[in-house]
Amino acid sequence: MRIPKHIGVIPDGNRRWAVQRGLGKQEGYQHGLRPGLDLLKLASEAGVSEITYYGFTTDNCKRPARQVEAFSKACVDAVQLMTSQPVSLLVVGDQTASLFPKELIPYTVRTDFNGGGIKVNLLVNYGWEWDFANLERPGNHRGNICHQLRSWDISRVDLVIRWGGMRRLSGFLPVQSVYADFYVVDRLWPDFQPEDFSQALQWYQKQDVTLGG
Repeated sequence: MRIPKHIGVIPDGNRRWAVQRGLGKQEGYQHGLRPGLDLLKLASEAGVSEITYYGFTTDNCKRPARQVEAFSKACVDAVQLMTSQPVSLLVVGDQTASLFPKELIPYTVRTDFNGGGIKVNLLVNYGWEWDFANLERPGNHRGNICHQLRSWDISRVDLVIRWGGMRRLSGFLPVQSVYADFYVVDRLWPDFQPEDFSQALQWYQKQDVTLGG
């Protein structure tokens, strides 16, 4: 089986999941923690080299304060879970903003845990405008452009998987994802099942990966 080296994860549907169960929208985020850890283990076992999770964006911070507080806390809790695994962890996002969780600042430098292993990136308070802010006349050389990104330590994405049924990238790593294959799972993220991942890998086998060539 051809395994994608780098998988991007858009874990959507937390709020809809909560509303369907008569809960406040902000209560859905905590139910997305265990799926994130389960997926990390599956990806590592499958031989994936790198995985990037979409935590929250600068645009997400326009939501009601209770929701912002809830998804910020979920990102902090997710990092605590991930550090229990053999990973090389990096949090990427605008750490100068007031809404960036201060608990995550130490993780904005890539750090190995439990001997290191799969590279894990978590996008927290991420926005493409912030990512591109350092670009200065990079020309048309891809290496120059990528090196000037604030997300420069995240490699090209081979496969993006989005849960929740929506068919949009929502600003997810636009440079790294420029040639990524895009697979959509209709199931809401808190309802994650291992078969979601296995079916995405099976679908990936049928894609003609040319990178434009």
